[in-house]
Amino acid sequence: MREKIHPDYKIVKVSCTCGNVFYTRSTIGRDIKLEICSACHPFFTGKQKLIDTVGSLSRFQKRYEKTGGKTVRRKPKVKAKKETPKKKLVAKNKKQKTADEDEE
Repeated sequence: MREKIHPDYKIVKVSCTCGNVFYTRSTIGRDIKLEICSACHPFFTGKQKLIDTVGSLSRFQKRYEKTGGKTVRRKPKVKAKKETPKKKLVAKNKKQKTADEDEE
């Protein structure tokens, strides 16, 4: 290996929100904090765990309780109709007719 071109490879502490702590080597040079690790991830544990991101899960559960578990169908929103270019065409035709009449 060439000298002085590789980053420092240090031992760092990796900690998860579940409380699991382990050590590994990294070039980051500081401790690493995780939200999910192999000790709490559903794939490795076989248990399903719901993760609430900024209260979105609790908001959903409140709305779900209001409906009594039934699906609520909403009417689709009606899109505002755009102004059709017909009006512009009519205005252009009028201008053309007046220009044609002036030439005659």
